[in-house]
Amino acid sequence: MGIKYKRVLIKLSGEALAGEDKFGVNPDVTLKTAKQIKEIRANGVDVAIVVGGGNFFRGRTGGSIDRATADYMGMLATVMNALALQDSLLSIGCEAKVMTAIEIRDMAEGYSRRKALDYLKEGKVVIFGGGTGSPFFSTDTTAALRAAEMDAEVILMAKAIDAVYSADPKLDPSAVRYEHLTYMDIVEKDLKVMDLTAATLCKDNSIKLYVFALAEEGGLMKVINGENIGTLVE
Repeated sequence: MGIKYKRVLIKLSGEALAGEDKFGVNPDVTLKTAKQIKEIRANGVDVAIVVGGGNFFRGRTGGSIDRATADYMGMLATVMNALALQDSLLSIGCEAKVMTAIEIRDMAEGYSRRKALDYLKEGKVVIFGGGTGSPFFSTDTTAALRAAEMDAEVILMAKAIDAVYSADPKLDPSAVRYEHLTYMDIVEKDLKVMDLTAATLCKDNSIKLYVFALAEEGGLMKVINGENIGTLVE
């Protein structure tokens, strides 16, 4: 079986990097993730990554904090995750660059589309932190936006669950597991895959979405090889 995708954008949730710790960055989980990323990079796949920040702070759960301020705090959380992932990648000999939508010069480069594309062509993994740089937008929307800008064929959404279900399978044993959906299905069935803004961006730019479990051994490589281990949305 050959390589199905040549350029991908991986959407990693902050919770995925926290592992069973639920909060912060779990070094072992982050290193395992980095090894999976290095494996697909070694097979010639261009890799861009958008990380969430829910393992530290979510803007929408900021309580009495002003929403815009809370969202900026969430953006800083994504930068912490981006730096942790970069460190793990560099530690195993995989070149990686962090670019942030909000400039933090001493820690990462400011986002530039052309520079990011150059890094991908050079074989470097590019990690996008800081969300879109604007409040009121989720990291799902960031993933859709950066995927469009990077000309990615697919967004690989690595989650704690192995596919898209009609309901939470932990709470509803009768939940239906989907292997294939359209973006209209997400809207009409009210499936909590990604927010509507992100889904619309993907649909308008013909970007596929593949939802799978990050914890599955060699899961990223299986997806790249076209194995059916999750849910394809197109």
